[in-house]
Amino acid sequence: MRLLVFILASTSCLFAADPSVTQAQALLKAHKYAEAIAVLDKAHAATPKSAEVTKALADANLASADSVMADPALPPNAKYPSALRSYRKVLALDKTNQKAKDNIAQIEAIYKQMGRPIPQ
Repeated sequence: MRLLVFILASTSCLFAADPSVTQAQALLKAHKYAEAIAVLDKAHAATPKSAEVTKALADANLASADSVMADPALPPNAKYPSALRSYRKVLALDKTNQKAKDNIAQIEAIYKQMGRPIPQ
């Protein structure tokens, strides 16, 4: 019985969320993207090998970029460079993120169609 309790207690620790991730998730729900990213940037700097923090930071940047792209009040010359930077951050953290890849390609294609340089 003691062994079972020990195993259950040990396993629950493995699934405990990083407090910064929990805090950032609450901020994202409140659409406070910059604040969530700031919390996760700090956590990522402290624990760069944490898969949980890295994924949360990529997700927060993706949510931020998607929010900028969906904002009808922002003109294209404001939304595209900002979203592009955020999508690139997503790929820096998660090289397999297809949504970020697709959105980067779409924004870059728009700039190419207009004959304008792609923002860095």
